Amino acid sequence: MEQNISGIASFEAADKPNSPPTIWGLIDEHFEKIFLVSGLLAIILFITFQTVYRYVVVRFASSAGAAVWTEEISRYIFIWISYLALSVAIKKRSSIRIDIIYDRLSVRLQNASWVLVDIFFLILTLTICWYGWTQIERLQEFPQFTTALRIPYIIPYMILPLGFGLMSLRLVQGLRAQIQLCGLRDTAFAVMAAAIIIAPAVLADYIEPLPALFGYFVLLCALGVPIAISLGLSTLATVICAETLPIEYLAQTAFTSIDSFPIMAIPFFIAAGVFMGAGGLSQRLLALADEMLGGLYGGMALVTVATCMFFGAISGSGPATVAAIGALTIPAMIERGYDKYFAGAIVASAGAIGVLIPPSNPFVVYGISAQVSIGDLFIGGIVPGILTGLVLMGYSYFYAKSRNWRGEARTRTPASLLGAVWEAKWALMVPVIVLGGIYGGLMTPTEAAAVAAFYGLIVGVFVYREINVRKLIDCCVEACETSATIIVLMAMATLFGNIMTIEDVPGTIARAILGFTSSKFTVLLLINILLLIVGTFMEALAAIVILTPILLPVVTGVGVSPLHFGIIIVTNLAIGFITPPVGVNLFVASSISKCKIEHLARTALPMLGLMILVLLIITYIPEVPLFLVGHK
Repeated sequence: MEQNISGIASFEAADKPNSPPTIWGLIDEHFEKIFLVSGLLAIILFITFQTVYRYVVVRFASSAGAAVWTEEISRYIFIWISYLALSVAIKKRSSIRIDIIYDRLSVRLQNASWVLVDIFFLILTLTICWYGWTQIERLQEFPQFTTALRIPYIIPYMILPLGFGLMSLRLVQGLRAQIQLCGLRDTAFAVMAAAIIIAPAVLADYIEPLPALFGYFVLLCALGVPIAISLGLSTLATVICAETLPIEYLAQTAFTSIDSFPIMAIPFFIAAGVFMGAGGLSQRLLALADEMLGGLYGGMALVTVATCMFFGAISGSGPATVAAIGALTIPAMIERGYDKYFAGAIVASAGAIGVLIPPSNPFVVYGISAQVSIGDLFIGGIVPGILTGLVLMGYSYFYAKSRNWRGEARTRTPASLLGAVWEAKWALMVPVIVLGGIYGGLMTPTEAAAVAAFYGLIVGVFVYREINVRKLIDCCVEACETSATIIVLMAMATLFGNIMTIEDVPGTIARAILGFTSSKFTVLLLINILLLIVGTFMEALAAIVILTPILLPVVTGVGVSPLHFGIIIVTNLAIGFITPPVGVNLFVASSISKCKIEHLARTALPMLGLMILVLLIITYIPEVPLFLVGHK
């Protein structure tokens, strides 16, 4: 789970009375969770049913119609649970944020800074809530209906005023608790600071869009405002002071940017990873990898990388891979004497393989944007993923050998290896089902993700019997929270990116590249540098959507195929998972290892260098990533 590591308790815990909870208190605590659990399970079942229906019911009953309603209702439930999950994250103060300045403040200023953060967060949620209601009024005046079920659009769009209104309520509750903690003097100081920061956008007649956009974004991130909220607020400030877009556009885009069936693969793959972790599948994968590699120098680190490679073929998500595997291996490495910074850094780096080895959400988005075969992209990601894993394993081995970190000393035999394979058989079936379904043309990636989540749930509940009702609820809430943090980052990054597109920032950069040189070698080098920089501050999927139309003509103009470029761009942005400030793998690993982000980032520098080396190989030797595809 992407969380701040400030050490400040959530206001949900801080504001609880010692007396037994009242009925209102229980409702207040669990209100969102009811919808998250029921909503997530519903969309998993709907999409699994859609897949089974297509190949079972329709085959034996040719008169049966298509179950198109399942996709439609699932998309809208997905949007609802994504924004409801964000209010849970607000209660827990769970967010992707930069703590570099925050960690150097006194405790008093740290507490005051939370007032500042909550004020800015509240401004964005109230804005979207207000203009979300104007969308509802418009739909009341001009009713529209969904295609399949003929549901009035007013129902799915109601999440904007209700969801962001609920977030505002949670933020007000947090502000009340924080004000009691800070006192009136420090609260007044925080309110004055917020007013000073807001003043230029509100009082100035006009500010150039790009200084407003990037200036507010950098400032808000430095103050510890969650990155997604910083993206949204900097866009809002630019809209106000430069009138780049109608302000109503923010609310509309908050809905339309995530109203996408392919994007739904994200919570499904995350849920699959969470279910498999809680259900015992990831432990059995880890045990299998330990049988194979655990006796070597740095055995647990090697096992970690190998398990991340395999788990990447299940979850399709870097953060999910780090969360599922890191929760097991980071404490185990620390217990066996490994440096905790190395333990966190190797898991964060290996987790990036999750978007290279298929299935991969970035490859899906690029394939749609560039009209390239998603199947070919998936196959093309296998070799870069394996290469990344091998170089990280090599580094781990020599790094551990220099420090005499040995693997667990115990007898490993062919019989024990076969036993581990047998114990892991249910987990080993997952990539067969998922990838076989995708490559066989039986399932879309989103359907495969839903089937994987359903499979992991069934195995965890009925086969291994490690998921009970309480754990199931916790798993669903965790999956929704984790995916919501990413989904909201995508939505706000879309707003931010649209302003950049309007101001032609990517186009200006692309023209500058071609104006500078027509050399294929140099163009690819400059694009790699650009993508590495973009990956440090922009969410990967948003970057792909924005930059693909701009950069694709540039690379094809110098002889690079769209398929090859897709592998290059995703590998670049995978590296962005371990580069601050939007290095989400680092945030997850820091939450597990209890390490500072900057320390993890520093320890990961050699691993980052090796991943860049792999990037250069697949960039300049296209035969390497395209080897399995069969064409260039």
